[in-house]
Amino acid sequence: MPASGSRTQPTHVLLDFFGTLVSYSPEPEGLSYPRAHRIVRELGASAGNQEFLRVWAEEFDRLEDRAVADHAEFSMDDIAAAVLARLLPRRPRPAEARALAAAYLAEWNTGVSYPADTAAVVRALASRYTLAVVSNTIDTELVPAHLHALGIAGHFDTVVLSVEVGWRKPHPAIYAEALRRLRIDPASTVFAGDTYEADYAGPVRSGLTAFLIDPDGRHDIPASQRLRTLADLPARLGL
Repeated sequence: MPASGSRTQPTHVLLDFFGTLVSYSPEPEGLSYPRAHRIVRELGASAGNQEFLRVWAEEFDRLEDRAVADHAEFSMDDIAAAVLARLLPRRPRPAEARALAAAYLAEWNTGVSYPADTAAVVRALASRYTLAVVSNTIDTELVPAHLHALGIAGHFDTVVLSVEVGWRKPHPAIYAEALRRLRIDPASTVFAGDTYEADYAGPVRSGLTAFLIDPDGRHDIPASQRLRTLADLPARLGL
């Protein structure tokens, strides 16, 4: 059945990634990023681990504050380059920033975990709908790598990443890019995710039907559009 009585039968489902298809801890407990710090020291910085972490946090917050304000996305390389510019006695090279970004991300990635039902839910949705991932991320390789590790990459026609589009959700450009790639219109499209502005309000403003993972009822949305987990979505769509 359609997600809404006033809309056509949906044919496509767009899914958020972090917090929806995978669980994650933004800062795994006790992680001090020793591999990333070792690269900084090998490049010639004298900073200790705590100073490195402080500078990284400051540069991330600076870029994140700007992105929250205007939704223009930045990259892991941008953070790493800014950190190295502060810590090295010379101008860092792009390859050095890339190496630091990759090391930091590999350690951060230990906080990502896979819900037991993710693959089954994706397979159920893929039995009727064309699927795509639309994710805010500051690295081009992270989301595709996890989709392959989960064994579900083949179920998605496209993966739309904010770092590639240049705009993060809830900017309308990222939803428009997903629709453009799939050659579809908003009326035939459902979006599901766990963040109100990015995965519910933004898609609704762009004309999509949206479902929000909101088990505690923190947001004022219709009960019919609220999910406890992504596992509720197939039944909500009539599967």
